[in-house]
Amino acid sequence: MASTSVRIDTNTHQNICQLAQSLSLTIGETVALAVRRLRQERMGLELRAELTDNERDWLEADLG
Repeated sequence: MASTSVRIDTNTHQNICQLAQSLSLTIGETVALAVRRLRQERMGLELRAELTDNERDWLEADLG
């Protein structure tokens, strides 16, 4: 697998290391899990958002 480096502060690195250890994961797996969780949370917020007029019209369109 290809890899890259990301600069983070020391405190964040320590937190990731502790979290990874508590989850029995690698640091990379822990970061990937955190990114996935954040993306899911953002999707959930978007899905809970009020529909726009255009979206409402589309959902109520007569398909017959």
